[in-house]
Amino acid sequence: MTPIKEGCNKFQVVPKLRAERLLYPLLKSVSRSFYLTLAILPRDVRPQMALAYLYARAADSIADSRLIPRQRRLHHLVRFRQWIGDPEKNGSVLREMQESLSPVGPQSEERALLERLEDCRHVFDAFTHEDQAHIREVLEILTGGMERDLRIFPGEDEQHLAALTTLADLDAYTYSVAGCVGDFWTRMMCGHRPGFRDWDPEAMAKIGVQFGKGLQLTNVLRDIAGDLRRGRCYIPEMLLTEVGLKPVDLIRPHVLPQFRPVLVQLVRVALDHLDQGWLYTMAIPRREWRISLACLWPVLFALKTLGRISLSRQLLDAGTMIKMTRREVYGEMVISATAFGSRRLLTAHYGRLRKQVAC
Repeated sequence: MTPIKEGCNKFQVVPKLRAERLLYPLLKSVSRSFYLTLAILPRDVRPQMALAYLYARAADSIADSRLIPRQRRLHHLVRFRQWIGDPEKNGSVLREMQESLSPVGPQSEERALLERLEDCRHVFDAFTHEDQAHIREVLEILTGGMERDLRIFPGEDEQHLAALTTLADLDAYTYSVAGCVGDFWTRMMCGHRPGFRDWDPEAMAKIGVQFGKGLQLTNVLRDIAGDLRRGRCYIPEMLLTEVGLKPVDLIRPHVLPQFRPVLVQLVRVALDHLDQGWLYTMAIPRREWRISLACLWPVLFALKTLGRISLSRQLLDAGTMIKMTRREVYGEMVISATAFGSRRLLTAHYGRLRKQVAC
């Protein structure tokens, strides 16, 4: 394998076609939604974004696995982060993880991903040193957040329910899960795409962080009921106390009216973040249309989902799923693509969706 030169800006060592044949089928198997976003990206940034996501997804599979004790999961997360930092020195890490997770069925997508991490590593080795550093940095934050989750939430069901304490804790969580990705995304685009030469990376990275937080906070609000059944309450106890509730009370769907003031407050926070995400998207140069669409779709999907969350009467019912249908997803993609040539039309569409959010 030909060594890559320091400061090289192109993905050279492993041919793009080989990387695509490895990374994209894996990505499609573990996340069809993100695959749609990734598929539209320019090819000089697509492999880096795909690999970072697959590494994060592998870590998430370790953190969420109930096949091994919690302390063992924490151990594997630490070791996985060490492997990303220095795979040569920590070559036994992948074998340890695969052996621990061997009960997972052979058809499991997560299992298949863990078995292909060594191949992913060869793609990683082909990136520039700067790209490798950005990927390691974002993975450090993401896996650190997963470790904190395992320590904050000691159980696996509603009988061992635990909650975040303050709004600052929730903000830190949304940063560690998605806000940091907004920073990573910005730096990757500024480092590779000529259309971003006029961007201030530091200033735009801060807006990118808010963008990511908005997407994740929307997920938190959508998944309240399901998370409670997993022993996790991401709604801060401080806010619940203000309306006379405890985390365990949210398991009863009929408390939704009492919970609604807290919901409205958090919906407004999410909406403020998504507004920043919209400004971020509209600031992307017109000629970088692929990246514009890759940002446009998630913010529109999140805004539409947030509208449903704000109006739902079954938000706390574990049997109810709040999600867009595949038809709605493709409908939004068609609308945004049709109106793409006019920022005015796009912003008008965003405004219509925003008005559907009850806050």
